[in-house]
Amino acid sequence: MADEYPHTPGEEFPYGDDPLGAQAYFAESATSTTMPEFPLSVPKRLYAIGDIHLSYKTNREAWDCLRPHPNDGLILCGDMGESVEHLGLAFAKATTMFAQVFWVPGNHELYTLQSQREHGAKGLAKYMECVTVARSWGVLTPEDPFAVWDGDGGPCLIAPIFTLYDYSFRPADVSLENAVDWAREKDTVATDEVLLHPDPYESRQDWCAALVDTFNAKLETALKQNPDTPLIIINHWPLREDLVNLLMVPRFSIWCGTTKTNDWHKKFKAKVVVSGHLHVRRTDWKDGTRFEECSLGYPRQWKECLERGLDINDMLREILPGPEPPPAGEAPTYFRRLAAGGRYSGT
Repeated sequence: MADEYPHTPGEEFPYGDDPLGAQAYFAESATSTTMPEFPLSVPKRLYAIGDIHLSYKTNREAWDCLRPHPNDGLILCGDMGESVEHLGLAFAKATTMFAQVFWVPGNHELYTLQSQREHGAKGLAKYMECVTVARSWGVLTPEDPFAVWDGDGGPCLIAPIFTLYDYSFRPADVSLENAVDWAREKDTVATDEVLLHPDPYESRQDWCAALVDTFNAKLETALKQNPDTPLIIINHWPLREDLVNLLMVPRFSIWCGTTKTNDWHKKFKAKVVVSGHLHVRRTDWKDGTRFEECSLGYPRQWKECLERGLDINDMLREILPGPEPPPAGEAPTYFRRLAAGGRYSGT
């Protein structure tokens, strides 16, 4: 829509919106750097939201309505926007409203827009540019030591990670070399293929492999040093392929993660895994671990929530304390199409 995208669409996004736009719609079910003087509240909770896409006017206006949580923490699961300015908007408001903020990169933060292709940071340099912005606001990133959460539901170790994807979420009869062409057969091509550069790596899958090795080692060390402290793993991309059910654009799966992380929730004894990317808000239980997809999405994808009188505050998902695991450690998927179900009431 003309009033919702501030850049020149044809210049910045040659493929228009991500293919996840239709998928999410049809899914199943300030600038201050100091904390204002709010009255303290109890308990101390941890919330999450991702994919707020501040390049859209509607989402920027919604984000500006975030209410104060002076004792609470907030996880930002990636895709704040495509520029350091978008990151600044996200972090300025979040750090004003919350006591502690955690961030992981999504694919959109890693974009080098067409207007920046000659002089803009690419790949790893773009990621580190984002990390620098986050640190300037006191936001914890995957490059910082994991922090202990001692609020309700704790103590837990908050573990932001960054894995990217390697096109391995594909059928067995589709080769890596043919994966993108296979997706293109159904008119599905991620904007990443043009705007997300792997520099200095040869390919995105090579960068993914290096990231997986790095964060596997970091998580192993954390588990060894804190054997009795559950982990809250945060990653923009889902850790498990079976949690990627994109009914409208199934072949988009190749840009959604790596099979190398499929067992990380068990390997690292995660209490909760928090992700975004899919633009399909859902809760899953696997092997006693709770998986929370916490995307907001593009304006049209949560328009119905707005029309029902909900706002950005209703879209925050409570991560901790959260509920007890189901008796068998498994439960049917709960799709949170209308709002995030911020406080738990049995779902």
